Amino acid sequence: MSFFNELAHQYIDGEWLTGSGSWDIIDFNPYNGEKLCSIPVATAAQTGLAYQAAERAQRAWAATNAYARRDVLEKAERLVGERADDIVEMIIDELGGTRFRAEYEVRAAREFLRAAAGQALRPTGRLLPSATDGKENRLYRLPVGVVGVISAFNFPFLVTMKTVAPALALGNAVVVKPHQNAPIVGGGLVARIFEDAGLPAGLLNVLITDSAEIGDTFIDHPVPKVISFTGSDRVGRHIAATAAGLFKKTVLDLSGNSALVVLEDADLDHAVRAAVFSRFLYQGQVSMAANRILVDRSVEKEFTERFIAEVAALKAGDPRDPETRIGPVISEFQADALTALIDEALAAGATALVRGRTRGSLVEPTVLTGLPDGSPLLAQEIFGPVALLVPFDGEDEAVRVVNAGPYGLSGAVHTSDAERGVRFARRIASEMFHVNDSTVQDDPLVAFGGGAMSGMGRLNGEAAVEAFTTQQWISVQHGRTAFPF
Repeated sequence: MSFFNELAHQYIDGEWLTGSGSWDIIDFNPYNGEKLCSIPVATAAQTGLAYQAAERAQRAWAATNAYARRDVLEKAERLVGERADDIVEMIIDELGGTRFRAEYEVRAAREFLRAAAGQALRPTGRLLPSATDGKENRLYRLPVGVVGVISAFNFPFLVTMKTVAPALALGNAVVVKPHQNAPIVGGGLVARIFEDAGLPAGLLNVLITDSAEIGDTFIDHPVPKVISFTGSDRVGRHIAATAAGLFKKTVLDLSGNSALVVLEDADLDHAVRAAVFSRFLYQGQVSMAANRILVDRSVEKEFTERFIAEVAALKAGDPRDPETRIGPVISEFQADALTALIDEALAAGATALVRGRTRGSLVEPTVLTGLPDGSPLLAQEIFGPVALLVPFDGEDEAVRVVNAGPYGLSGAVHTSDAERGVRFARRIASEMFHVNDSTVQDDPLVAFGGGAMSGMGRLNGEAAVEAFTTQQWISVQHGRTAFPF
């Protein structure tokens, strides 16, 4: 509890401040309902102060020796390692994440910090040839300036770090607005780590607030040149439209409706384990989660029997128990919404092979099959522990089913022939697809992002450089140009 109360503030220009709004965000433990802290919201005026502080600090930071920037990132990574046990406990308390899932998030955040530290030393310019004699073309990489980050609740420490760290490494300043359900793990905790790592004041600011208080100020303020958002496609559409009207760049990681496909020659034991992990990691509250599990009809019976047995064995309950695999969803409101979705599907003709109970915010796993063609559930993101089993006849039908719908984030296919899997993946309208693995994948060096309604822009590796820098062309003419007039 002391961690939460200590970090339950706005962090603006290196100072921990009280929000000047007239109401509080209350941070609850989703499993037991315990109040963790209350945080007076930041106002539009404080949002402006944060952006102004970032703009002032960024100029000197961009001119700072790249090795000095790298040193800050490396120290931040060491601090995460030293404080890993405490961070795991905070993730369990604030998010209802199981211990396994919390430990995974901390490990992944450290990997992204290591990668960002290396990005600080990337080459900052190129020399390009010219068709004009004596001309030298210099192409410089420059930081965009200030980046606004709106992070999600499901992996808030990782999602915030994977954006903030490369942006800082490349010479930018950042203002973060964490999700209301993760204000500490996704906001205050990140600020404290970078503060203790020696990041100069003003380069990282955290605003705990809501659009009900500040409207579109976070997006349409003139200072930020890039807005990075992780969340629903509904909100992402609004952010994209607002930012585009102001000629701001956006990086949008939005909703998904991923499919895991099991071909007739798959290793069924491995495919079952991949499907269970892909669907039920963090109670299914992952945009890359396998909403739909497609199984070739020739192996449907055998796969289904094994899958149901694995799902039924998943322990649901207290996320502090190391044996628990299914903890609470983020709120009772979300639990009720999931229960309503299941009831609607059953009323429309679906069959429950496993029917979990809902107790408060704890939703036990459910497996549905027999959904009629055109069922809305097949085309939407299900942010919870509900799996849909869909049989198919042959690859062509599988491709058609996977590609149905408006999303294009992730997916996976299982087959004994890896190159067959690659050929299948190349037919899928998804920006990320994996052969003989989970649908939930992220790598610090590989471009991450979705297409269609799953987002635009990319993070990680070279993509982060594209996202958080701009290019300046400077030409130098050696000798005299022969002008035509």
